[in-house]
Amino acid sequence: MQTRQLGDTDLKLTTVGLGTWAIGGPWQFGWGPQDDNEAIAAVLAALDEGIDWIDTAPVYGLGHSEDLVGKALKQISKKPLIATKCGLLWNEKKEKVSCLKRKSIRRECQASLKRLGVEVIDLYQMHWPEPERDIEEAWEEMAKLAQETKVRFLGVSNFNIKQLKRLQKIHPVASLQPPYSMLHREVEEELLGYCAQNNIGVVAYSPMQRGLLTAKFNQQRLAALPLDDHRRRNPDFQEPQFSATLELVEHLCEIAERNGRTVAQLAISWVLRRSEVTAAIVGARRPGQIAETAGASDWVLSQEDIEEIEKLLVKRQQRTNPK
Repeated sequence: MQTRQLGDTDLKLTTVGLGTWAIGGPWQFGWGPQDDNEAIAAVLAALDEGIDWIDTAPVYGLGHSEDLVGKALKQISKKPLIATKCGLLWNEKKEKVSCLKRKSIRRECQASLKRLGVEVIDLYQMHWPEPERDIEEAWEEMAKLAQETKVRFLGVSNFNIKQLKRLQKIHPVASLQPPYSMLHREVEEELLGYCAQNNIGVVAYSPMQRGLLTAKFNQQRLAALPLDDHRRRNPDFQEPQFSATLELVEHLCEIAERNGRTVAQLAISWVLRRSEVTAAIVGARRPGQIAETAGASDWVLSQEDIEEIEKLLVKRQQRTNPK
């Protein structure tokens, strides 16, 4: 499995990492019911496939995702790199609450270490820059945690360039975790170039766009999603975007098939085509899912395939946003 160095750190990540958002189970932004045994099996399967890092967060399932990762880690001797986050709490209604105050960041770190069952977190990330006025306060506390060796490197998620610059004055930013997929390419405009110039690693999330770019979605599956699955409220799952994406995926199937690959692998490899991207976070709720998608790490798309995909994406854009 291919590896790339994370920014200006000594961490080498496999270009595919395991994301554990969905295995957390029901909450405000959950993915519906989840079997815990299958979740743990998915984590172990990812490691068996050669994936060497796991991305999680306290808010995924309100602590449950970290708990499950911790249980999986107890079953193995060689530990993977662990990336988790801070800055999102929750209330009694299972709704997320943003908080970047010093004491809260420290409490979150201590709770994550306990749930994960580890002595140090390899990559500690500020989940969202909200409330924005407090990002420096949170970053200063995160830097203290690094000095105390509770965490090794600090990163951020969902930040823009101006916000990155504010933090860089305080402590190095090892990585940025932005959304990036064929359907959401905003990072290509400026962020990827800025990160490359400043030796900031890029760990892309949602390369398969919450399952849309897997060839396993259709109108029937959308209608059958659990009522508490957050995707029901996501604009990508509304018209005209949804139908336009299904049409796109039909053509992506042709490209994948002639390469002896799957559409999910194609979506991930497309994100990894950019040298600025260190790795892609790939979610899995069952062992078989990560066994399939892990193979994207070793697939380098041909220039011909990349150009064909670009034409398909332009066509989809014209359909969803005609001018």
